[in-house]
Amino acid sequence: MGDIKAVSASLTDSTVKAALEAIESDMATLPEKIEMLIEMAAGLQSKPRSPQQIEDAIFLYCRAIELCPAEHPLLRARGLTGMGTALRIMPAEGPEFLLEAKAAYDAALPILQEHAAPEEIAETQMNLGVVIQALVPFHKATLKNAIQAYQRAARVFNGQNYPQEFAIIQNNIAIAYLSLPLAAEGEGMRQAMAVQSFEEALKWVTLIDYPSEYAMLNNNLANALQYLPTVHPIENNLKALAAYNEALKVRTAQDTPIEYANTISNKANVLFNLPDDIEYPAKGNLKNLMKAKTYYQEAYAMFREYEQWEQAEIVKQAMQEVEKELQIQLTINN
Repeated sequence: MGDIKAVSASLTDSTVKAALEAIESDMATLPEKIEMLIEMAAGLQSKPRSPQQIEDAIFLYCRAIELCPAEHPLLRARGLTGMGTALRIMPAEGPEFLLEAKAAYDAALPILQEHAAPEEIAETQMNLGVVIQALVPFHKATLKNAIQAYQRAARVFNGQNYPQEFAIIQNNIAIAYLSLPLAAEGEGMRQAMAVQSFEEALKWVTLIDYPSEYAMLNNNLANALQYLPTVHPIENNLKALAAYNEALKVRTAQDTPIEYANTISNKANVLFNLPDDIEYPAKGNLKNLMKAKTYYQEAYAMFREYEQWEQAEIVKQAMQEVEKELQIQLTINN
């Protein structure tokens, strides 16, 4: 793999200076120095305070890779995978960093497959899938290849032994299915495959053990159920409503305000289309429309508070639609 030219370390971070000083000393062996560089880089990128720290991490990974002798291929592979992850999270408008991340993972995988444990290989395949999926909007990769990478990772990260990783993989696969460009007749199939992936993950992820993943999966499952082509729309909407309620056991206005606002606005979408009495749908849904209006208002205020202007505008338009429908039904009832 060629040199990473997109970024260069500022060398202002004390961690970077310490790392460079350490590799010049005689206090450690070469493999120990390489491991230290990789560990320091991983620390910088784990919770970066600025893009500069990610750049510094990439710089340290590059130095580690440069120092790797041929007799330590696994250290080289770990430097490459770490650099791939740092490149993946580097803020950018174009695909350049993502393409470099893919190249790093691609270079690491053959080495890992020869020398590493299955879990380390699977983690790299999962990360590769994320990068490929992110490259699709730039027309630099295909969703099919992303799904294949996730599926390879899932052979190791199965639900029984690795429920958290399995949940993330299934969620990503489902989102990839929902994004697949298919003809109109394939729309129902991709929605159904996405629902199946979400449901499969939820078999292994519990509210108590993995609350964040549990909420994410239920929210996304409900979104897919809402728009799943079916001859039983009310049944699917009821399932979606139940899934949103499960997500809201975790997502709260206090702890996760943006996620909470997303979920209650999605829940309002269901209520907008759900009759008050499912046995007599012709009677309308005045009560559910009133509930939807309340949820939209709360979500709108929250999105504005946290400066999520695009989402606030979408909810504002939905509020206008619910107002129109309320006026129609109030007129009919009166």
